[in-house]
Amino acid sequence: MTVLATPVRRDSLIIGLIGAAHFMSHFFQLALAPVFPLLKDEFDVSWTALGGITAVFYAVSGVCQALVGVWCDRYGAARVLYVGLALLALSIAAAGLVPYFWMLYPLAALAGMGNSVFHPADLSILSTRVSHGRLGRAYSMHGLSGTLGYATAPVVIGTMAFTIGWRPALIIAGMLGLVALVLITRFDETLGGKGAGSGSSREDHAYGVLIRQPGIVSGFVFFGLAAMAGIGFQSFGVPALISIHQIPLAIAATALTVYLLAQASGIFAGGWIVDWTRRHDLVAITGMGLAATAMAVVAASSLPFTAVLVLIAFSGFSAGTVGPARDMLIRAAAPQGATGKVFGFVYSGLDIGSCTGPLWFGWLMDHDAPRLVFAVIAATLALTVPMVITVRRSAKPAPASAD
Repeated sequence: MTVLATPVRRDSLIIGLIGAAHFMSHFFQLALAPVFPLLKDEFDVSWTALGGITAVFYAVSGVCQALVGVWCDRYGAARVLYVGLALLALSIAAAGLVPYFWMLYPLAALAGMGNSVFHPADLSILSTRVSHGRLGRAYSMHGLSGTLGYATAPVVIGTMAFTIGWRPALIIAGMLGLVALVLITRFDETLGGKGAGSGSSREDHAYGVLIRQPGIVSGFVFFGLAAMAGIGFQSFGVPALISIHQIPLAIAATALTVYLLAQASGIFAGGWIVDWTRRHDLVAITGMGLAATAMAVVAASSLPFTAVLVLIAFSGFSAGTVGPARDMLIRAAAPQGATGKVFGFVYSGLDIGSCTGPLWFGWLMDHDAPRLVFAVIAATLALTVPMVITVRRSAKPAPASAD
């Protein structure tokens, strides 16, 4: 396929293709979870053993992600993306064929390797192929597509598993990923796949040098803190609310739904906001500051649950608006030709935060401190603000908007 001549159409196509790839990555992240009860019955294993599959997936994904960023810069992000999507889809399809439970662990590791490509490859392609004036919306749609993948997987996989069995369900899901791969590769030239990576050996592109730069290290810490806060609320916000307000699970669980919907709305709005202003640091600082404030009020006050829902929605929306601004700041801090390395490194902070956060918040719940759950979430969100300031100081001036 030839590159589209009209920038608007070209940008829209690139955003759509990368969004589709990101949708599939998040779809596959939740492909196995809906069939865990069926796996438990068939293989007669514990819930802990099933949880180990997820742990292997994310551990491998986190370890590989930083290395994948190097490959994106060296060999081209589109090529790396294709390999990752193929590996992820084939691993899920193969999971539907396993005769023994233990075989799911190496397949989870392979799937984690495939999953590791999406943030560095997707964001590298968007950062280098989409016009600067539409980058905020591009990052916004990237985030939304992943959220939709999460929302779709349990429904689609669960329905298929119920009607035709978990094995055909996983095989069909994997085949859908391969179909998506074929469709995406038809636009290889548009995604820059025919061009080689930078292959840069300049000292400022050396990985060890890059990850010691204050702005990039601060970006890594930002992602880790934000992930800790997010996973803390998603994992323990509902039981904490039950303990504080003495309400049933069904009512408390609405807080998580409200938070996620508000966060998705914030991501969408954030894309337009960052394309409207060049002060992406102020967008990020304001969003995280407001999100932290709302959570602090939840922790310190004795408001009725309805008011708490409003505060949680406000916090989710505010944090959501930060996503596109955050990615714009990281892009601006990355040296030319090292976008993949930088995005790969800073996004690995998400995996670190997601792995360690539940331990701290679980400890608070074990010690009967539900209000401290929200207080720590608020403090963690607030700690991201100085990280934004440091990233901003390392950022290059934004170029003029071009369509």
